[in-house]
Amino acid sequence: MSESSQPHHGANPPGSHYQPALSVVLIIVVLFVGAAFLMLRYVNPASPAGTGTTSSSTTTTTAIHHHTVPKSSVRVQVANGTKVANLARGYSQQLLTQGWNTLPGVNALTPAKKTVVYFNPGFKWAAIQIAHKIHLGVHSIQALNGQRPVPGASSDDVIVILGHNSA
Repeated sequence: MSESSQPHHGANPPGSHYQPALSVVLIIVVLFVGAAFLMLRYVNPASPAGTGTTSSSTTTTTAIHHHTVPKSSVRVQVANGTKVANLARGYSQQLLTQGWNTLPGVNALTPAKKTVVYFNPGFKWAAIQIAHKIHLGVHSIQALNGQRPVPGASSDDVIVILGHNSA
């Protein structure tokens, strides 16, 4: 009898598909479900990590992870509230390279002593991220509440007014 005509003992016959043992399939499913749970928990935490955090860091943590709008679609206006030339242009360029949809820099309507990051409803998370990127604390973030700190800013999501602490 030739080798090709002998029955295959312990091997899969030609044309058959490998089928893993049930225990292997169960382990894979458990690992997949566990990984999915951990990923969802990371993206949408039920409670902030740590027990001794301040309310500002809690706000930052939850606000950053709960948005669904990409940075590139957030309209950001940077305005110069100082007499330093091209200050708004430099900050606009910095935010643009980080993926924000920045408009050309403008001058603020009034001088600013301190930098303020204003936001329209639904964009507090963006204001927090932008304030962090330009090295400001959450105390510099304010709701816009109908204010017009720059001309023609009615459709902007976040407005940064640069003060003397940014010069």
